[in-house]
Order: sequence, then structure tokens, then C-alpha cells
Amino acid sequence: MSIYRLLQKASEGQRIMPDEAIALFENASLTELGWAADMVCESKHPGGVRTYVVDRNINYTNICVSGCAFCAFYRPPGHPEGYVLSDEAILEKINEAVSLGATQILMQGGLHPDLRIDYFEALFRKIKSKFNIRLHSLSAPEIVHIARISGLTVRETLCRLQDAGLDSLPGGGAEILVDEFRQGISPLKCSVVEWMEVMYQAASVGMRATATMVFGVGESIHYRVAHLTRIRDLQDQTGVFTAFIPWTYQPGNTKLGGLAVGGHEYLRTLALSRLFLDNIDNIQASWVTQGKAIAQLALRFGANDIGSTMIEENVVAATGTKHQTNEFELVELIRNAGYTAAQRTTLYEIIKITPLTANSEDSIVTA
Repeated sequence: MSIYRLLQKASEGQRIMPDEAIALFENASLTELGWAADMVCESKHPGGVRTYVVDRNINYTNICVSGCAFCAFYRPPGHPEGYVLSDEAILEKINEAVSLGATQILMQGGLHPDLRIDYFEALFRKIKSKFNIRLHSLSAPEIVHIARISGLTVRETLCRLQDAGLDSLPGGGAEILVDEFRQGISPLKCSVVEWMEVMYQAASVGMRATATMVFGVGESIHYRVAHLTRIRDLQDQTGVFTAFIPWTYQPGNTKLGGLAVGGHEYLRTLALSRLFLDNIDNIQASWVTQGKAIAQLALRFGANDIGSTMIEENVVAATGTKHQTNEFELVELIRNAGYTAAQRTTLYEIIKITPLTANSEDSIVTA
């Protein structure tokens, strides 16, 4: 099939196969991919509304036994820079976020050797007793690790955490879902099967989740498409994913090193994700890794969501990549791209259409 026919097929929302996705990535121009992805995005989200969420990302610990080569944030056990936030510090961060309008707390950390399930149960119950906030927290590797050191199954872990107040799971720790590649960059992190099992079990207990892909780590386009295929297949089975968030590896201060992927390849991969993941409604842009200008462009390359105000961000910032924004600027970016801005919930329900007012200039964020 010609590239033109493939683009037409994809832009009409028809399912494309892995070999067709690779052909599109390798042969279609950036503008062609963007056009097709924008067509699909508009068909899924007519009416010109593009969204964002107000939240805070709290990294409760940086102590981690995984030691991933691409991570600049973690510290091994016993390191003088290692920390575990106190409950009081976490509650204060949440209180500040709620005062700024946050509806979601995204809490993630390292794979700490001593933080078993009782730590998280007590913390989540304390949070929910004080705040009406959604806990969109703990990535799949964290769930696998907590289950392992607590002597529980993944399902038992999820059920107990859900009972304590965990609402949904972020998609972190997926990186590239190809085991032979993961062995080179994160050999101690959960396997592909384990990551997918967490999401499968989350769906079985009524939780929702997001999916992510970290790319530009030296993987081939074949590996990226294999990753997308696993996400799409799991979504076919479970419907667990509310959104897909592709973002780029940042090499600063990491063992792996290398060069960061630029805006051109980011937008190509984002657009391909929109075309391939026909069963996931929401695609999120990444201003945290790409900056505000590229994130705004992403709204014309398949993304319907510009992400979060992310009142706090430490993992990407540890690489030296730092971008700054606030709710006012996110609304402005959406409006200047030709859309209506709306604040959403974790589940992509619209809270309000957001006017651009001077009152929105509060809560500057550095990430």
C-alpha cells in the first residue's frame, strides 16, 4: 500500500498494523503525519476543546534498588543524598496543592527496600482523611516491588492499596516494553509481563491507569512500535488506559548519557502514537521534556491534552532539563493554538472551561 493510502487509512481512524506504522514513520513527512494525527484527534475530540489538569507530583523517596541507567534522580540505599519524606512533609505539599486548585496527586518514588505495603496503607488513609483529592499514584514497578517485599500477589497489593485510598495508576516504568531492550537499561526493574500484569489486575479491580513510553534511549522504531502494540493489545483486552503519554529521555547526569531527542522526532512519534492507538482516546503532550513551544505544536500533532501544571517535578529536573509554567500559561498555550482550554479530572471529565484571566497567573511551577 502506498504511503498516501496508508495516511488516508490512518486518518480515517482505521486500525493500522505494526508494519504499516513503521512504514509511515520511515516514509511519511512530518507534516503528513501531523495532518493525519490531527484528523484523528479532531474526530475523537470535536468542538475544539483541549485540556489540562492541576496536580502535584510528589516524589516520596529517591532511594531505589533498581539503578536504571537512564535515571538521574535515584540514589542507592545508604547514599547521603537519599531521603524519605515525612508524612508531615507530604501532607503539607498536598495542602499547598489543594490551595492552588489541584484535583490530583501523582505520587511516585524509588523502589525502596524497606517501604512495605503497611507504609503506603497508613499514608494513603491519612491523606484521604484530610483531603478530597484523587490519588493517581504508584507506577507498575512500584506495585511489583511492594508486592514482592510484602509477600503479596499483585492483585492483593492493589486491593489493599485501593481500600486505603489509591484511585488510579500512572503509567511510569514502562519505558520500552521489550524485554531484551529493558535488560540493557533497567535490568532490575519489572519485566514486560509484570508491567502488563499490574495493569491487567488494576482493570480487574476497577482501577484506571495511564500508559507511557520513554523513547530516545537508543531503541529502534521497531521497538517503539512493539511497545505501542503491547499497549494497544492490553487496551483491547481491558480498557484500562485513560491516556497515553509519550515523552523523551533526558540524558543529563545519567549513567547512560547520549543525546536528547529533538522536537522533530518527538512530534513524529507523538503523531504515530495517535494514529496507532485507535482504542485510547487521550494523548498527552509533554512540556516537561520538550518545553512549551513544542507542547503547543503537539496539540496539532495528535495531542488533545497539554498535561499538568505539575506544581512540583523532580525526576526530569534531576537531568538538568528544567521548564517553567503555570495554569495561566497552559491556558494561554491552548488558546493561542486555536482551541478552548478546559480543566479536567484524572479521568478526563471536564471540570470547567477556563477563561484567560489575570487571576490565573498564580502558582508558578519549575520543572
